[in-house]
Amino acid sequence: MLMGEYKHNMDAKGRIIMPAKFREELGERFILTRGLDGCLFGYPMDQWKILEEKLKNLPLAKKDARAFVRFFYSAAVEAEIDKQGRINVPKNLMEYAKIEKECHVVGVSDRIEIWSSEKWNAFAEEAEESFEDIAENMIDFGL
Repeated sequence: MLMGEYKHNMDAKGRIIMPAKFREELGERFILTRGLDGCLFGYPMDQWKILEEKLKNLPLAKKDARAFVRFFYSAAVEAEIDKQGRINVPKNLMEYAKIEKECHVVGVSDRIEIWSSEKWNAFAEEAEESFEDIAENMIDFGL
């Protein structure tokens, strides 16, 4: 399971160190793509295959389904962890997530999320302020 929050800096070549605790579960190669809320999502290959099956089953006749799949897949790349534990983030994904230097790599169960530090800090502050309300609403999801 991927969990935890790690702060790193992107180097001048667009590389980010993957936390050592994430490397084994991610594997040497994993899928990196646009995520929700302005972050990047990274999926281990086995989780990507599960997600891929679900995406294939979305109704092609639904405009929102087509748009989501198009947006999600069009930026997807296979990321490879180098010998120093870094990945290279393509420029289009850096721009999407507004990552310039400082970033947070966050484990979220079956995926990682990569956030610009500015966006992560804003999200975390807002979530902390409303955590009890959010938790109360989780009952609607069976939690």
